[in-house]
Amino acid sequence: MTIALHHASGVFDRDDDLAGAGHEQVVFCRDVESGLRAIISIHDTTLGPALGGTRFFPYPNEPAALRDGLRLSQGMTFKSAAAGMPLGGGKAVIIGDPAVDKTPGLLRAYGRFIERLGGTYVTAADVGTTSDDLDTIGEETRHVVGRNVTAGGSGDSGLSTARGVFHAMRAAAGLAWPADGIRGRTVGVEGAGKVGYHLIGLLLAEGASVVFCDPSAAARRRVLDGYGEVAIAESVLEAQVDVYAPCALGATITQASVASLRATIVCGAANNQLATGNEDATLFERGVTWVPDYVANAGGLIQVGGELQNKTPDDVLRDIRRIADTTHEIVSRSVERQVPTGVAAFEIVRARLSGHAASTGAVA
Repeated sequence: MTIALHHASGVFDRDDDLAGAGHEQVVFCRDVESGLRAIISIHDTTLGPALGGTRFFPYPNEPAALRDGLRLSQGMTFKSAAAGMPLGGGKAVIIGDPAVDKTPGLLRAYGRFIERLGGTYVTAADVGTTSDDLDTIGEETRHVVGRNVTAGGSGDSGLSTARGVFHAMRAAAGLAWPADGIRGRTVGVEGAGKVGYHLIGLLLAEGASVVFCDPSAAARRRVLDGYGEVAIAESVLEAQVDVYAPCALGATITQASVASLRATIVCGAANNQLATGNEDATLFERGVTWVPDYVANAGGLIQVGGELQNKTPDDVLRDIRRIADTTHEIVSRSVERQVPTGVAAFEIVRARLSGHAASTGAVA
């Protein structure tokens, strides 16, 4: 019997889209007593310490967790560079069901692993973790941001992320529909969690119509209780909307979904929205403006990163509003040079990383 070996499950010698990502350090963390199984991925520290949230998720296996962490940490490098933050890119994933496996002992064990890295990696919240969890993690490490205000942090970053998506979406809409922008347009919000919920409120206040979907009955009820005029759909990906806003998990934009997409703009909070990366060119060919996820969803990073820079809330709001300027530059460059928006955005990221490396004598 011949056994076929697949080499994309490790860090080195991968044969997938992460083969050339060049991660600096990947740390596997295990604590038998608490049951902790975590992977910390540090992609790039050219601009500063790697900052990124901790995702607590029931991955089907270790290779799936590793791949997610590698992709997410690379995205954090791009996000920091695009936002002009003096930070590198990192991400951590904890394997397990947060509703069942999350305990104070596990979180404290995880915090001890972060502390051992000496500040190379700074963690924050992500899917499956909260500011309360960060408070517990912070009992064992100094290298954590986004804790509750009472614990010295800036609190949950969901609203800041939503604000960044909103400013990015409004900038793209202003170029697509100069007369009214997002006002009067229909936005399909996929996912009404701690980011999607706030985004819906911002869009309604701006005069947009919103249709949303979420598999959670509690999330749907919260939206209806807070914004009664919102429509619910089974799915918004192929709905008749002007803007598709993915705000749940990533990889919803595939070659198949692009073919049936009716929206003119794609702009949302989800990370890694493109299934393979090739969809960027397909969207461009179809005349759909995609605001790269790491540009649109940088508001949360700007908030928690501001803690490391001792920025005031007003400073943070000002920096989040600048996401609109970055979006305008990317979309305009895409139109002028006739390249996909992902290409235009990466040119900005590469220039900032290379420029910093050249000024410090570091290797990019």
